[in-house]
Amino acid sequence: MAAFAGIRFNSFKYMNYLTVLLSLAGGALIGLAAALLLYFNNRVAGISGIAAGVIKPWQSDSAWRLAFLIGLILSASVWFLFGGIMPIQLDSTVEVLALSGLLVGYGTQLGNGCTSGHGICGLARLSTRSMVATACFMITAGLTVYGVHHVL
Repeated sequence: MAAFAGIRFNSFKYMNYLTVLLSLAGGALIGLAAALLLYFNNRVAGISGIAAGVIKPWQSDSAWRLAFLIGLILSASVWFLFGGIMPIQLDSTVEVLALSGLLVGYGTQLGNGCTSGHGICGLARLSTRSMVATACFMITAGLTVYGVHHVL
């Protein structure tokens, strides 16, 4: 039975050491990209803010925002080109997914940012507002998972 940092990998259906290493590398790349964007452009890598800046009428900083979003989309294609797999399973209807997307969009406006802006960039800057927002995100996510799996 293999164990790493107290986690038993054989208890998870698809997890192995490669999963952990790829997740670690992915997290490091996200952190590096956020740090480079902050260093070179003085911008926080909050995806909701970046996307909102592209939707508005074209502005002087819309080009880098569009390039950032295209890079997010194309990165999945590059992953597949090199033989990566991402099993996707949707257990909800299109209506539920659309409603969920609208609620997330509303929440990012209400919280002045999304999990990437607050959770990655804000926590790294030791922002109190981001710490509170991330705690709210995580508590809400935990309650939602509990409600969906154990109450409904």
